[in-house]
Amino acid sequence: MAGRKKSWQEKLEDDKDLPKFVTVEEGGRFWPRWGLKPRDTLVIPAPREVDELMRMVPPGLVVTINEIRDALARRYGTTAACPITTGTFARIAAEATVEAAGEGGEIRNPYWRTLKAGGVINEKYPGGVELQRELLEKEGHKVERRGKKYVVVDYRERLFTF
Repeated sequence: MAGRKKSWQEKLEDDKDLPKFVTVEEGGRFWPRWGLKPRDTLVIPAPREVDELMRMVPPGLVVTINEIRDALARRYGTTAACPITTGTFARIAAEATVEAAGEGGEIRNPYWRTLKAGGVINEKYPGGVELQRELLEKEGHKVERRGKKYVVVDYRERLFTF
């Protein structure tokens, strides 16, 4: 018998004994793609750490998931932060804030300000591309479609730094 499915808020609060630290070994198939070499170190952050960084981005500015990963790596003195878990936890943080708002809470995490690499809007966040585009444009950003993706134009000029 399957158990009850966790809410997004429960997923956000479940630290899973994280952060954890990994040393890159020879032969890893993903390491080169992420720019890592043997003996580099990687932090696997807790979901709440990603949420904390996303909440810091003020109106009018944006951040990419790569800046969040860099901030986590600096925090822990590692070469990098895991791109897979950091991205997954950003989605969990976004969904949890919308879930809480739907239960009478407020939007605590301005998730629409967290972009994918290259300034691309994350289509997996709540409300999809259209809602995020609307929220970003209300904050003064220009968004344009490039192929199948929506990109914040000149996002580098309005990039939040940790």
